[in-house]
Amino acid sequence: MTNLLYDALIAPHQGNPAPFLALDDGTTLSFDDFTKRAAQIAHVLVQTGVKSGDRVVVQAPKSAEFLALYAACLQSGAVFLPLNTAYTQAEVRYFIEDADPALVVCAPNALDDITPISAPRPVLTLDTAQGGTLSHAADAAPTTFQTVPRGADDLAGLLYTSGTTGRSKGAMMSHRNLLSNAHSLKDLWQITNQDRLIHALPVFHTHGLFVAMNTALLAGAQVRLMGAFDLDTIFDELPRSTLMMGVPTFYTRLLGDPRLTRDRAANMRLFISGSAPLLAETHTAFEDRTGHRILERYGMTETNMITSNPYDGPRIAGTVGMALPGVEVRIRTDGQPTPEGDIGTLEVRGANVFQGYWNMPDKTAEDMTTDGFFITGDLATMDADARVTIVGRAKDLIISGGYNIYPKEIEDVLNAVPGVLETAVFGVPDPDFGETTVAAIVPTDADTPPDDATLTHAVTAALARFKHPRRYVVLPALPRNSMGKVQKTQLRADHG
Repeated sequence: MTNLLYDALIAPHQGNPAPFLALDDGTTLSFDDFTKRAAQIAHVLVQTGVKSGDRVVVQAPKSAEFLALYAACLQSGAVFLPLNTAYTQAEVRYFIEDADPALVVCAPNALDDITPISAPRPVLTLDTAQGGTLSHAADAAPTTFQTVPRGADDLAGLLYTSGTTGRSKGAMMSHRNLLSNAHSLKDLWQITNQDRLIHALPVFHTHGLFVAMNTALLAGAQVRLMGAFDLDTIFDELPRSTLMMGVPTFYTRLLGDPRLTRDRAANMRLFISGSAPLLAETHTAFEDRTGHRILERYGMTETNMITSNPYDGPRIAGTVGMALPGVEVRIRTDGQPTPEGDIGTLEVRGANVFQGYWNMPDKTAEDMTTDGFFITGDLATMDADARVTIVGRAKDLIISGGYNIYPKEIEDVLNAVPGVLETAVFGVPDPDFGETTVAAIVPTDADTPPDDATLTHAVTAALARFKHPRRYVVLPALPRNSMGKVQKTQLRADHG
């Protein structure tokens, strides 16, 4: 029996001297260096008591060591569970209690906080410069390790949803889930060993870890691993790189800098955006400045990637493209097919769909249809070409006086108003209508925001009256999570 994901992503690079990870300190790790480091860390995991199928919780900074720990978990048969570095002690306690890991890995400066909530589990530390106790133990370990067999349905990763409503849920990702998606994306986006990826994403999320790193490993592509998004570093790297994966805020920040030019981006092959909707204006402005049309795709924690705009063919602003090869999508309303072009709930079926929620069989059953489709909770439309447009989350749907109001429809109108940088429309309780609509406005110039009359005129010309916001609030910025998604739960709490 083989180890499906390790054998595809890591094992082929044993003995490969080609550069793999280019780091912030100027050093470069070869593919062979990486496989050897993963083997050393795998020995430490086993020595610490980690067995096949055990969870390893990791809340540590982004680094080559972090990625080698991911590879070591695969090789030793463990289940990798990365956590957002911004989570508090109370939040981490919940994840540890729920996942019951065999080992917890944290940053050295968090050791005093993590140790008491992890007990009696062992805790090791990991920093960005190989200075933690995990790294020190790995330094003395052998550089080869007997890979533990793991099959297609065995778990490789456990990722917790952001938990914006209710309990955060652990999405169980199998070897097949992750490998099928990596193959599809590598082929669709034509990633090869000639590519050099600018990686400025977090690695505790499916985007930065599974989409970016798994495809790079599968293709043998080099990665410029940045500790965090930094404009100066990005502009230095553009002329020597070919590929970048980012969230919309990456692209808006690049557009805000005069160094973004056609010449600067001439060596680039592909810019990809995901994790949050990309404004059509950003698409257009980026193409005007660079000659590159951003490729937008769509996925979620429970499914990895579901759809993508084509590599060859029209990349239409505002849409997320068609289903990936081997992935089925459909749109239904109340369990029945939604007419073409109408809004319904997106459902997905395929080898990319997770194994269910950890310790939540009832929630898993609730979110799956009898014929095996996962109910995403995203509202969408599909055109005659099977191209999908995401309208919003079902939980963000506003029902006012019995009418359904889709926030994105209003946001699109408001975002086109001169002086508006971005918007978020959300519902708040109302004694007469059940809910009423509020629009948060971020102005282009904080000193001269558009007035309510201008905004009202725009929506009056475009939308039925029941869709009009009843109130506007001007904010310096929209609240977002680490992946750039607007937190409407926070907006409702602050302005309800």
